[in-house]
Amino acid sequence: MEEVYKTTRQVARSNASVLLLGETGTGKELIANAIHQLSDRGGSTFVKVNCGALPESLLESELFGHVRGAFTGALGNRTGRFEAAHEGTIFLDEINSTSQHLQVKLLRVLQEREFERVGDIQTIRVDTRVIAASNRDLLHAVEHDEFREDLYYRLNVVPIDIPPLSQRREDIPELVTHFLNVYNEANDRYVVHIHQEAMQALQEYNWPGNVRELQNYVERAVVLADSDELTCGLLPACVLEKGPLPNKRPLAAANLETLACEVVQQGLAEAGADEDSLHKKVVNRVERELIAQVMTSCDNVQTKAAAKLGINRNTLYKKLKAYDLES
Repeated sequence: MEEVYKTTRQVARSNASVLLLGETGTGKELIANAIHQLSDRGGSTFVKVNCGALPESLLESELFGHVRGAFTGALGNRTGRFEAAHEGTIFLDEINSTSQHLQVKLLRVLQEREFERVGDIQTIRVDTRVIAASNRDLLHAVEHDEFREDLYYRLNVVPIDIPPLSQRREDIPELVTHFLNVYNEANDRYVVHIHQEAMQALQEYNWPGNVRELQNYVERAVVLADSDELTCGLLPACVLEKGPLPNKRPLAAANLETLACEVVQQGLAEAGADEDSLHKKVVNRVERELIAQVMTSCDNVQTKAAAKLGINRNTLYKKLKAYDLES
């Protein structure tokens, strides 16, 4: 983390693009905001965009804006996030979830500093610094043709790897103290002591949700505490058991195998079933069940499910629609 802080301070003084890499909840947005605040652009706008939270059609309009009549529902002109971040910084979180079409437009903005609103022919020039973040290995995505190589190298001018909390457990006491101060003030409480066994449990837990998970558990403890001490009784069972929260519905490989066998048997029983159609039917049924199970285990959060399945979020969105699994 000391290396992360050092690099953050160094790169802040430039206009170079920065790529933040790390698991969900490690604090990528905080680092991006720190780079902005420490730069000459600190007095201008810091705009955040979660690229994984919107389907491609809406994300393009969100980033670049649109003109009236560009598509159904476009009742007026709309300024995009890149325009809003002119002379400031734009933070593109989950950049790995963008489509190839959108990646081409992003590459142009990075190289030429210009773009057109959706449905318009007028070119708009902007002076916007770009900081991107990904919770997946982008180089792996490049090798599998899921992310443009030229955009990757344009973003990866200064990469910053943020380690998961499980690799920096010595930071946990200081983080707990910080979050206690924050939530004591927010809730008008006075939880200022930490029981030794509670701190030991926090330091031995593997933190799949990283700093964000720690922050949530400290807030919970402050709200529920009936004294000035954070004790083991205020921590969730998963922390005390030194393991992550179990999935509500674990992936069942055996169930998928059984399902595949049933489909094969059904296909063989059908008159005229050829090998190609049978293969397609098996793949579709098993894929549908797998996606349904992963969505359930991820509480229907598409970004989490896409990462767990190892596919682009837009690809997941299309499959959910095709398999009628939209909630």
